[in-house]
Amino acid sequence: MFTGAMIDAPAQAGSDADASRTVLFDFDGVLFQGDAFEQFIRHRYASSPVYKALALLTMPWWLLCGVFSRRRAAWALSHVALCGLGVQRYQAIAEDFADQIVRRPRQFYRDGLSALRRHVAEGDEVIVVTGCERILVTRLLTQLGLPELTIVATQLKPGVFGMRLHSHNVGRRKVQNLAAKGVTNWRMAYTDSFQDMPMLKPAGEAVLVNGTPKLCKRVEKALGRAVTRVAWY
Repeated sequence: MFTGAMIDAPAQAGSDADASRTVLFDFDGVLFQGDAFEQFIRHRYASSPVYKALALLTMPWWLLCGVFSRRRAAWALSHVALCGLGVQRYQAIAEDFADQIVRRPRQFYRDGLSALRRHVAEGDEVIVVTGCERILVTRLLTQLGLPELTIVATQLKPGVFGMRLHSHNVGRRKVQNLAAKGVTNWRMAYTDSFQDMPMLKPAGEAVLVNGTPKLCKRVEKALGRAVTRVAWY
């Protein structure tokens, strides 16, 4: 699965020719209840006092990152939790964690998975576009019986001290990474976040999952049109 200096994205997605059948799904908050990669990092800290000690030793670094953004601080702590992991070891640990949490009750939105499977059964080109790390989300979807989906996700790469962030697939980066695969138009997009506005704007139908009235109003104002609202459990 790993064939180079970084964790490569999967090949081939849909094309503009079949844009009318292309449907995008976010993962965290749409199919998965919570943040899967954050749960993985928390698991890393909970399972070893060594990483807790490293987090304390590196506190000045990640606190400094937090001055600029909470996201940078979170990734700094993630890098600490991934310290010492090479590509193959990371893959084994991430997949083992995925195998554990896929069996947890109420960890996934059943309604979301049903909707995704329905799109697949109808012949739509379904693409999961997520900020979750690619190996982790790929394993989770495979264990759910969805191994053939195209996945556009965050990528890691090996560094001197362990695995490091290569490309965080969030916001505008999602649209850019889709365009790199030749996907620039899609019929529907499912998300739970305003951060996915770049993905919602080109969609023929924008779908907000479990959106609060405030979020729905904010998204509709930014889009200049109504969104479809769904409540998934």
